[in-house]
Amino acid sequence: MIESVNTMAEKTNAKALKEELFYAPKHMATVVEEDLFPKADVFAEGYKDFMSNYKTEREITAFFKAEAEKRGYTEFDKTKTYQPGDRVYRVNRNKCIILTAFGKKPLSEGLRIAASHIELAFFKTHYYGGIKKYQWTTIPLSLHGVIVKGDGTTVTVNIGEDEGDPQFVITDLLPHLAKEQEKRTLADAIKGEDLNVLVGSLPFKGEEESELVKLNILKILNEKYGIVEKDFLTAELELVPAFKARDIGFDRSLIAAYGHDDKVCSYPAAIANFEVEDPEYTVVTILTDKEEIGSDGNTGLNSSYFKYFVEDLGE
Repeated sequence: MIESVNTMAEKTNAKALKEELFYAPKHMATVVEEDLFPKADVFAEGYKDFMSNYKTEREITAFFKAEAEKRGYTEFDKTKTYQPGDRVYRVNRNKCIILTAFGKKPLSEGLRIAASHIELAFFKTHYYGGIKKYQWTTIPLSLHGVIVKGDGTTVTVNIGEDEGDPQFVITDLLPHLAKEQEKRTLADAIKGEDLNVLVGSLPFKGEEESELVKLNILKILNEKYGIVEKDFLTAELELVPAFKARDIGFDRSLIAAYGHDDKVCSYPAAIANFEVEDPEYTVVTILTDKEEIGSDGNTGLNSSYFKYFVEDLGE
């Protein structure tokens, strides 16, 4: 009898101890205020438009610069004196942007900083970050980027997003030709050097010469963009999925889009900076590049551009 009582007490104590010590997360939908759902839906529509139309770090930076200017942000000038409530931005090499809303407290008492990365996968066989290579074959791809021509002018490239645009693809083997490929592990099924992008197949019509398909493609690019092969040395072209953002599920509770890993951070961080009102501390949002490869380079956070910005901010 005593043994039974102890067992019951131990169960009761265990239950109480679990309630005290265990983390029992609840579904967000069961704990938030009901009126938050319509607001979240409105926010998600803006996010979906952003995900569909701005797929590279240059496009994202240009988007947030334009949005910032609409909302009263001005380009940061370190020779000026700013007051609480002023809002500024600084762009780094057209691939990163810092958004700042000045608060009531002096900078000597600290900043409130949010940083998000916005980088994406690169064109050709030089893939970027830890991508799953098998996901990139036989899906429609679009080409985004910028080309610096020999005369110093730049050409913005965006092919494959608009209705009627040609698109691109990384080919894969037919099932009956893939017996050796199927013996590989998932990680090795598609190798990095196999990520070759199909951009055309028709030869240039004319006298017999070698590389006539290449010549035809260069002719098309020259007619459309005024570029020659040498201009690719100073080009930055990125291949991204051509899919638009879509709702997922009968209840439309999820969003499918390319690049959530970057942009689900950067979009809310920027909007939060846009919408912060009368902050106590100066609020700084950094939308930056290169996180997937260690934040290196002159647009990654291991460089000194943000440190210099904060120094300029405090002058």
